[in-house]
Amino acid sequence: MSHYEQYRTQILASCQDLTRKGYLIGTGGNISVRIEGEDALAITPSSMDYLALNLDDICIYSFDKEAIEGKHIPSVEMGMHIAVYQNRADVNAVIHTHQPYASTYALINEPIPALFDEQVANLGNCVDIVPYGMSGTVTLLENITAHLDNSCNAYILQNHGILCLGTTLDKAALNILLLEKCARVYYYALTTGRDISRLNPESERTIFSLLQSEQRKEIRRKKRLARQRR
Repeated sequence: MSHYEQYRTQILASCQDLTRKGYLIGTGGNISVRIEGEDALAITPSSMDYLALNLDDICIYSFDKEAIEGKHIPSVEMGMHIAVYQNRADVNAVIHTHQPYASTYALINEPIPALFDEQVANLGNCVDIVPYGMSGTVTLLENITAHLDNSCNAYILQNHGILCLGTTLDKAALNILLLEKCARVYYYALTTGRDISRLNPESERTIFSLLQSEQRKEIRRKKRLARQRR
């Protein structure tokens, strides 16, 4: 059995769960996991029904976009996932969806501010808009990369969809759900025309610092493992 089996298993379970819950629709969206100790990732294949996937359908590719294992073409968005891993050492899982409420802000070019404790603790202190770039293009990769240094785990891709990150795939999937909840409530709040209550700056900073501390801890863990492998 290949040592990549555990990553394939995680992705298969996650993409089927998110499909059943309505966050992945048809063949849209994609999920990947960083391969521990390698410059490689496991990622969903291109244009395949998530509920019909098998373990062998999950692709294993290097960050140089060379096939390692798998019989299918990987998602056209693989470059986007690789860009995240190469620029955010704390991230071990990436999920891209076209979920409806959060994607609404991709059309009105409206970021989601810090509204709830759980939002800031998991997603970060903002959900920024990443300027438009066609799928699979260098422009999209550059636009995403330019925003990754804000230490947040959720982004809205203009006229496209959503990108959520996590130190684990379970956390990235939770971030997808949290983002949709925040997007839906914020949408309803905006329709009232009344002032929006946001977290006060001091609470926002304190809660966000806890997320950043978790991210630094993960980076230190990886550095220790890298030293042990030498």
